[in-house]
Amino acid sequence: VQLQASGGGLVQAGGSLRLSCVASGRTFSTYTMGWFRQAPGKEREFVAAISWSGTSTRYADSVKGRFTIDRDSAKNTVYLQMNSLKPEDTAVYYCALGPGSVVLPTTRRGFAYWGQGTLVTVSS
Repeated sequence: VQLQASGGGLVQAGGSLRLSCVASGRTFSTYTMGWFRQAPGKEREFVAAISWSGTSTRYADSVKGRFTIDRDSAKNTVYLQMNSLKPEDTAVYYCALGPGSVVLPTTRRGFAYWGQGTLVTVSS
């Protein structure tokens, strides 16, 4: 499985970005997709996850109400719409893919495959 993330860049505080991640290769028959981020000097942290059907989502408290995760399963693509960005959102964002689960995972152990990361920089 390969995951290719894109859409990162430099944006001013209050601005928006939309990240995309395309999965290719053999995946699970149903799978969860998610986004994590890692700021310099910090641990990689959970941002959002979405179920195979797209009907179930989970968010980190720090992004609730500002970020939206969605997916196009026909295209094996997951998106992260990021609005009202803050300087503290600056990080490398990683997409991830894991087996389908009734309860969406929020830790790295819940995901088996990872993309290469895309850098998001929010200036104040």
